[in-house]
Amino acid sequence: MSYCINPDCSKPKNAPTVTHCQCCGAELLLRGRYRMIRALGRGGFGATFLARDEQLPGKPPCVIKQLRPSAEAPHILDMARDLFKREAKILGMIGNHPQLPRLLDYFESEHEFYLVQEYINGLTLQQEVKRGGPFTEAGVKQFLCEILSMVQYVHNNQVIHRDIKPANIIRRDQDKKLVLIDFGAVKDKVNPLQAANSDQTALTAYAIGTPGYAPPEQMAMRPVYASDIYALGVTCVYLLSGKAPKDLSYDPNTGELLWLEAVHISDHFAGVLQKMLEISVKHRYQTVEAIHRDLDLEPYMDSLAQNMAYPTAAGGSTSGNTNGSGPASVAGAYAGSSQAGISHSGGSPSSRMAAAIRARRERSNSGGKAAPLVPSHSGSPKPLSRATSAKALSADDVKQKYTKGRRDFSLQGFKELDLQRTMLAEINFNQSQLPSANFQGSDLSNANFGRANLSHASLRNANLVKAYFHYANLEGADLRGANLARASLSNANLRGANLCGADLTGALISSDQLAVARTNWSTVMPNGRRNGL
Repeated sequence: MSYCINPDCSKPKNAPTVTHCQCCGAELLLRGRYRMIRALGRGGFGATFLARDEQLPGKPPCVIKQLRPSAEAPHILDMARDLFKREAKILGMIGNHPQLPRLLDYFESEHEFYLVQEYINGLTLQQEVKRGGPFTEAGVKQFLCEILSMVQYVHNNQVIHRDIKPANIIRRDQDKKLVLIDFGAVKDKVNPLQAANSDQTALTAYAIGTPGYAPPEQMAMRPVYASDIYALGVTCVYLLSGKAPKDLSYDPNTGELLWLEAVHISDHFAGVLQKMLEISVKHRYQTVEAIHRDLDLEPYMDSLAQNMAYPTAAGGSTSGNTNGSGPASVAGAYAGSSQAGISHSGGSPSSRMAAAIRARRERSNSGGKAAPLVPSHSGSPKPLSRATSAKALSADDVKQKYTKGRRDFSLQGFKELDLQRTMLAEINFNQSQLPSANFQGSDLSNANFGRANLSHASLRNANLVKAYFHYANLEGADLRGANLARASLSNANLRGANLCGADLTGALISSDQLAVARTNWSTVMPNGRRNGL
């Protein structure tokens, strides 16, 4: 089909071979080479179309974004031209990243501006949630693990995306990788003082992002890098709950999103999301590296409840790092510690978050106990880590507690644990010691093995779909026939691991990791093809 891009055309659909629209007479072959197939979306300043490049062999698909100014006044055209050139420049600059769309062409025609981009075939995360339901906590952590590196790349190029949302993230069919699209709202990083003391430019005023996903400072035309972090936090809430921001309540006094009761996640992860969603920019994560560091703090700290119950005598700051990372910053996100720049007053967002978490824990019937307190060098109470305070659990203990609803077995020490052919979906073994453990044939889908020691463990024929192995030690592990589809194996030690017959479709794993592991012709690689085919 040939699609007419004249906005006034009443019948834009035409036969695939005609050169002019049968309804309005407009030329259908843009710039003599691009034939529009269908409209992908329309907005206030133009439209986006799926097209084919008829000058290239095979007539490959591409995406054409049309920017049409709403007025023909010279200054409006100049503003639109500046916006167009800025987006083209940024796409050309960052398009070398394999998970960002490449800019193929750009041009101006009859006071309308066109960007031609690589076509990404796949479903958006919004479509995935609508079709398959919300993600699990492990699934959202896997999403963050992948998307954060892309956002870091964008920020390293002094660019603020300004429109991160589920509809702008596509899981590419070809390799199941996430691709961040739609850079129409991007903004070059500017000096905050200069921005505050000058009139807003036409470029800034043109696009401010999507209400609900954009934080207050961005809606007020003062975006910063942390604005993208807020949008990522709202995206995580959508993935966990299936609810868009407009479907959630807001605090009428502070404007903060009331999301906690809409999700079912660990307290530790709730604290990370809370800091991503802080209304105040200075209390929010400033960099994606800080989020990475706090996510790597797994497990979901039982001792945080004790930290909140025993503030320092002076009501002062929590000891530890002051750079927004590490255990102190996560505890500060709950308790409102001054090291994060948050008051201990009962009305602060963080203190309300802490109270909500405490209330939720009190309502829980999991039967888990917080770590005991011992004096620290400073004389204030300090929680013992669960790894040092809890006795080792047997396989029967794990089965019994899992059956009763417990999922968190992080920071535990196990020796030759035998849990073969056991249902353990969404279990958390983060940072646990599991050398030579036997999980043969077990269901470990969405399990969290971040930083766990699984050296020489048997995971043969196990269901490990969407499992999380970030920085795990899998040296010498038996993963023959395991289903590792969409599993996160980033930075895991796979030296000597046996992946013969394993399914790695869509898994996060590097070629260097595969090079030190054992694979054979029946290993399904991340691109969905068998090894060597």
